[in-house]
Amino acid sequence: MCDYSLHNVKSRAARVGDKLTTRNFGTGTRGFAAQEDTTMAVCVLPGTELAFSQEVACTASGFLGLGTRRMAYQTAIFRQVNKDQPRVHHDALEFPDGQTVLLTELVEGQEATVLQLPAQPTTAAEAEAQQRVAYVG
Repeated sequence: MCDYSLHNVKSRAARVGDKLTTRNFGTGTRGFAAQEDTTMAVCVLPGTELAFSQEVACTASGFLGLGTRRMAYQTAIFRQVNKDQPRVHHDALEFPDGQTVLLTELVEGQEATVLQLPAQPTTAAEAEAQQRVAYVG
């Protein structure tokens, strides 16, 4: 998915093997950009598995929000959080320890590869189950 503040940015869906870069799109959020066109947002589905080229760096929270913090992982699963709250960021990464970080908190310029897309549902029950998982947060 692409967060609400990227709706006016040209975009395309993520594909397995895509090389993505975290980018500030100048719309109030960061997201994934295509390496072949850094002005194009790449929309990632909930459940997509990503591998980063290094440990993931996030903006530090707390007093003044200065500095960065590093996650101890290079892999994450894309999630959507707080779907019941309009006009807030929903795109997030879930790390192996269960910690979730909003995509907009990632430091710009990090490289990630799309390892696997979520399985496509084949029945209505599977589609409903995926929707429930996608909106947890």
